[in-house]
Amino acid sequence: MAKTPDFTKTMQDLMANFPVDTSSMQDAFKTQSALNEKLSRVALSAAERSTEISAQWAKDSIARIGELTTKKDDAGAYAKAFADFANASAETAAEHLSAFAEVAKKLQMETVDLLMAAGKNLAEDAQKTAEKASKQAQDAVKKAATVAKA
Repeated sequence: MAKTPDFTKTMQDLMANFPVDTSSMQDAFKTQSALNEKLSRVALSAAERSTEISAQWAKDSIARIGELTTKKDDAGAYAKAFADFANASAETAAEHLSAFAEVAKKLQMETVDLLMAAGKNLAEDAQKTAEKASKQAQDAVKKAATVAKA
């Protein structure tokens, strides 16, 4: 019965002759980590501002409800208070929704800026890596040609 040859040593020797430069992977990891940090900072800033807007809206609404629930002398005063409350609530809603829109717009602009910068950096890194790999390949070919002549 035939025994299957063990290619472990052969594969180890083969892989040792093709060294892998992991510095480009480390650089990519660092770049990605920096981008994630910046994106997180932008998102957290937007969340903080949105929370501030929501809290202010709630405070304004509670203050108006307090005015609405005060004792009135006649039924007409209650109707007027409710109408005033509804008008003020509509105005406040428009103001706060506009503030939310500004937060979203700022978030979008900062995110696009970060991603554009990251894309530019990625292209530069890829070019450097390709140039380095090309130089290494040329050096290997020259070395092989020199060994073959000898």
